[in-house]
Amino acid sequence: MNKTIIVDYEAGNLRSVANMLTFLKVDYEITSEKEKILNAERIIFPGQGHFGQAMNNLEKKGLIPIIQECCRKNIPFLGICIGLQILFERSEEAPGIKGLSIFEGEVRRFRTGKIPQVGWNKIIPTGIDKNLKNEYFYFVNSYYVEPKDRGIISTYCDYNIKFCSSIKKNNVTAVQFHPEKSSQVGLSFFRNWYGLNN
Repeated sequence: MNKTIIVDYEAGNLRSVANMLTFLKVDYEITSEKEKILNAERIIFPGQGHFGQAMNNLEKKGLIPIIQECCRKNIPFLGICIGLQILFERSEEAPGIKGLSIFEGEVRRFRTGKIPQVGWNKIIPTGIDKNLKNEYFYFVNSYYVEPKDRGIISTYCDYNIKFCSSIKKNNVTAVQFHPEKSSQVGLSFFRNWYGLNN
């Protein structure tokens, strides 16, 4: 199968991502079928939702080992918002519910300021993802990831505290912001991820 799979886990902002891919003329399918996910050329796990609900839905569909395998294989994987958070071990949003544990660390709730953060914020690149620059992206989040391995952090942001706003390791890219809602900057983000700007 030579297409992008948008993982349908009965939550998340599937349509905005689909609209972006349609605009880019990328061949994609929204599905929860295991074989299609495993044989995808690229995988997008879109954002919005509750950590516990996302993990429960993945468990019901039998997709937890499938997503874990895809992240550990050489399939380009893009996690957006909750798609970043579930890659870690646990979240303060859903105590007792395990994440995918692709990476060590946890998801914490903002303690100060207006919660959730809603609006544009500037990312601060660490240099490990050459496609990310000092630009503004659109955020909607009450929680942020705290990776144990700081070496996977590709950008930070400031929202009363300095927090990790994206990670990158091998085939896995995951972002707390919403590139599909970030206008021209978001369009450029997807073009870079697909290698369309090269």
